Amino acid sequence: MIDKTHKNTTADPKGLIRESFRIDGISTAECRSIFIDWSLSLPNEVDPKVAIAELLEQHKSAPQDHPMLEILRDGLLTPEIKGRRGGRKTRVKS
Repeated sequence: MIDKTHKNTTADPKGLIRESFRIDGISTAECRSIFIDWSLSLPNEVDPKVAIAELLEQHKSAPQDHPMLEILRDGLLTPEIKGRRGGRKTRVKS
């Protein structure tokens, strides 16, 4: 039976995230793979962080230890920029 409570939305165009919450015993690695597929399916005009926030709101009633919630929360984090790495300047001595 298909649950119609969350239809495909702009935030989840293929329903990938929604389906991940339906899989019993899904692992963090599987959720990470689904998340990557989801991110690649987003239309260019959709801001991923806005979409993630919307998905977290849609699935707030899911068990808080569900691995997809962890992956979504991690998706909102901004990676630390550690500066320039490599390039011509580091290869060529003045």
